[in-house]
Amino acid sequence: MNIEAKFDTATEIRASSGPSNLRAGMEKLADFAQDTEALEDAIDALGELVGEESRKPIDRLKNELATFEPRVTVLGQVKAGKTALINAIAGWSDLLPSDVNPWTSVVTSLHLTPAKERAEKGARFRFMTEDEWARLTTKGGRIGELADRAGADSELAKIQEQIERMRAMSKARLGRNFELLMGQEHEYSYFDKNLLERYICLGDDFDVDAQDAISDDQGRFADITRSAELFLNCQSVPFRMCLRDTPGVNDTFMVRELVTIQALRDSRVCIVVLSATQALTSVDMALLRMISNLKSRDVIIFVNRIDELSDPANQMSEIEDSIRATLKLNGGPEDAQLVFGSAYWANMVLTGELQSMHKASADALVSFCRAVLGEKFTRNTPVGVIWEMSGLPQLMEAVSDQIVTSLGAPFLKRVASSATTIATSQQAVRTVRVEGERVASDLSSEQILAAFERMAEDTVATLESQLSRIFDDYRIRADRAHANFVERATHSLLGHLENYGDEHVWEYDPTGLRVLLRSAYSAVGNQARKSAKAIYEQAVTETAELLFRGFGPAVEGIQLAVPDVPQVPAPVSLSQTIALDFNDSWWSLWWRRMRGYKAFAKKFGDLISAETEDFMVQMKDVQTADIQAELLGELEHFLEEQRSILISLTSDAERQGNAKSLFDASENENRERQLEDTLETFRRYAT
Repeated sequence: MNIEAKFDTATEIRASSGPSNLRAGMEKLADFAQDTEALEDAIDALGELVGEESRKPIDRLKNELATFEPRVTVLGQVKAGKTALINAIAGWSDLLPSDVNPWTSVVTSLHLTPAKERAEKGARFRFMTEDEWARLTTKGGRIGELADRAGADSELAKIQEQIERMRAMSKARLGRNFELLMGQEHEYSYFDKNLLERYICLGDDFDVDAQDAISDDQGRFADITRSAELFLNCQSVPFRMCLRDTPGVNDTFMVRELVTIQALRDSRVCIVVLSATQALTSVDMALLRMISNLKSRDVIIFVNRIDELSDPANQMSEIEDSIRATLKLNGGPEDAQLVFGSAYWANMVLTGELQSMHKASADALVSFCRAVLGEKFTRNTPVGVIWEMSGLPQLMEAVSDQIVTSLGAPFLKRVASSATTIATSQQAVRTVRVEGERVASDLSSEQILAAFERMAEDTVATLESQLSRIFDDYRIRADRAHANFVERATHSLLGHLENYGDEHVWEYDPTGLRVLLRSAYSAVGNQARKSAKAIYEQAVTETAELLFRGFGPAVEGIQLAVPDVPQVPAPVSLSQTIALDFNDSWWSLWWRRMRGYKAFAKKFGDLISAETEDFMVQMKDVQTADIQAELLGELEHFLEEQRSILISLTSDAERQGNAKSLFDASENENRERQLEDTLETFRRYAT
C-alpha cells in the first residue's frame, strides 16, 4: 500500500504523489468551476462590445467572479483532530501543526487555489489593536471580567498572574517594537514551518517552563497575532475556497471563543469536527451554543477518529443516535448532515506511510474495509480505496453540495442576471442609434438622467428609513426580552430564597434569554428582507417606466431582473459564554458572595446586564448594521447598472443618424451575433 512520499526542500512540508482521487466527491464543485469559467468568458466578450459607459458595471462583475471564494469554517471539540482534517482536505499531511494543542489562538485562513503543482504563495499576519490587547491584559479578557463580577478572587489572582507573565514574555520577545506593532500586519511572499511557529504557535497555554525551553524566535509574535492568512496553490480542490481553522472555545481568557464567533458570522458552510470516541455530550456546551445558532443546512458534522474504534462499521449508528439526541436536547441542528471518517487514515495515505500505521488503527481500517467492501477487500487494496474509507470524499461531497447550492448557484444567477440586463441594453442602444428620430421623446437626456437620480436617491432613502424603523422596533423588542428575562429570573431567585434560604445555590438556565433574542432576530431579519424585496421590485418598475418614457418601444427588449435579497447572517453572537453558563463554578462563587434578599436581587440584575452587554450590542447594533449594509449594497449595485445603461442610451440618442458611419453592415451583423452568443450563456445561468 505504500506510495512515494516527497518533501518540498524549501518549506520542509510533506507532499505526496498520490492518491489519484484527491478530488473525489468534489465533482459538483468541479462543474461549478466550469460554469464560472464559461460565464467569465461570456462577460469578457461582452466587455468588448459595450461602450465606455457600461465598462464600470462590467468590470465590477468581472471582479466579483475573479474574487468569489466560498468560506468554510471548521470548529470542533478539543483533540477531535480538526487541524489534521484541514491538512487532509488541503492534500498536505503536515501543512499545519496538529501535534500542538492548542497550536494557535487565532483564526487561520487557508486560501486554496486550484493548480497542478503545490506551492506556497504567501502569508499575511494581523496583530491585535491596542484596545484588544488592553482588554486582554488589563481585564484578563472575558474570563477575567467574569471572575471579577463573580467575586472569584483566587481565580482572578491566577489570571492576573498569567497575564503578567504573558505581558513580560511578549515585551521581552518584541522589545521596543512592541507597542508599534499594535494594529499592524506583516506580509510575506512565502510561508514555511518556521514562519508559522513565529506568528501563531503558542504551545501549551502560557506554560512558562515550556516557553523557556523553546527557541527565542518560536512564538515571537504569537501573543499579539489576531489573524493569519496563508495563500497556496493546491491540487486537491477544483475551485478556490477558504478553509478557516478556528482556535476552539476553551482557553484561559476566552479569547478564542470570541474570534471563533467572529469567523462564524460571515460563513455559510460550517464543518463541526467531533471525536468518535467522545461523541457529543452536555460537556461540550460552548460548542453546542455555537452550532445551535446555525441552520441545519449550513452545518456538516464530521465524526473523526473512527480509526480509534474497535469495530467502526457497527459502532457508527450508535454514535450517530447519541449525537442527534444531544443536538435535539440542546436545540442544535439535529438534521445536519453527518459523515464518519478518519483524518489519520487520510494523512497516512498522503504521506505514503500506511505500513507504519499504529496497529490499533490498522486493525480498525481492516475491519471497516471488510465490512464495507466484503470479499473485494485485500491487503493490497489500492490507496484510492483507503482514501474513500477515510471519509474525505463523502465530506467533500457534502461541502461541495453546500457551496454550490447555497452560495455558488445563487451567485452565478445574480451575476448572469446583471450581465443579461447589460447585454440587452446594448441591443437597445443599437436600436436607438438606427431608429434615430423615431425614439425621440419629450424628455431631454439631461431630464432623463436627472429623473433617474431623483428616483435612485428616493429609493435608497426609503429603504434606509424602513430599515431604521424595523431595527428600532427590534431593539425595543430585544430590550424587552432582556428585561423580562431578568425579571423572571429575579422572581425565581426570590422564590428560591424564600423556600431554601441562601445556603443552597440557586441555578437558572440562560437558554430562555437566547431563545427570545434568537426569535426576535429571526423576525427582524424576515421583516428587513421583505421590505427590501418590495423596494427592489419598486426600483425595477420605476426604472422600466423611465426607460419607456425616454426611449419608447426601442428599449422593450431590456431584461430587468429584481435583485436577489441577501440572506441574513446567523445570530452567532448569542453563543458567547456568560456567568449563568457556569452553574457549577463561577456561579457558585458569586452566590456565596451575596447575602440578603435585596443584595441578591439588585446584584443579579447588575451581573446579567454586565454579562450580556457584549452580545446585546452585537445583536442590536453590529449584526443589524451588517444586514443593512448587505441590503443597501445590493440595491446600490442595481442602481449603478441602470445608471450606466441610461448614460449609454442618452449618449447614443444624441448621436442619432450616425449609425452608418459607426458600423458597416457586416460589422453590425457580427456584433449582433456576438451579443446573442453572450446572451445565450447569460440566460442559461440566470434562469
